[in-house]
Amino acid sequence: MKKFISGIVPRYAVVPLLACVILNTIVYYGNRFIPKYQFFDVSIPAIDDNIPLVTWMIVFYVFSYVFWVVGFIVIGRENKEVCYEMLSGEMIAKSMCLVFFFAMPTEMVDWPSGQFEIENVFDWTTQLVYDMDEPNNLFPSIHCLESWVVTRGAFRCKKPHNWYRIYCVIVMLGIFASTVLVRQHVVVDILGGILVAELGLTLAKRFRTGRIFSFLERKKGAM
Repeated sequence: MKKFISGIVPRYAVVPLLACVILNTIVYYGNRFIPKYQFFDVSIPAIDDNIPLVTWMIVFYVFSYVFWVVGFIVIGRENKEVCYEMLSGEMIAKSMCLVFFFAMPTEMVDWPSGQFEIENVFDWTTQLVYDMDEPNNLFPSIHCLESWVVTRGAFRCKKPHNWYRIYCVIVMLGIFASTVLVRQHVVVDILGGILVAELGLTLAKRFRTGRIFSFLERKKGAM
């Protein structure tokens, strides 16, 4: 099993990838057990109120998890420099999300759960997502943040073929659209996810935060 995993993910990428998974869990669930006394609505009524519910777009919304897993593995397989820089940048951006979730918890005011008839598999899947994922912790959108990082990583990596970059852009745009078309986010959440992701990547490059993983690798090798 260890040999199989090492064939997919280089040894140097294991710690950064696990760190991203752990931080993602902390950010997603970190403040959900704390009572909220005020939620913020960052929707723009003139725009968000006119976006229809398109349940077949749930395909992009759910597929995003596969997209991220593959994307982060591709980043991890490129080389240490790209892996450490991109993943540390992702972690900086995700930490910013946690700050927003505590300081400015947001929620969907007009949420269509239970307000539409289940007529096909897309409707059923959309309702399942509604049942599993309450409409809060919305700004910035983690769906958009992660998709932006994966796509930026695709353009940093030299090993994948050009078709992979085109694929990432198409899927990323589909995920962006799905977040509002299945009414899990509002437009501002998309912009917030992009800006926070880009800020995290910029800070990682500026301050070379990937060195943290290099340090951990050396410490592990010395043990």
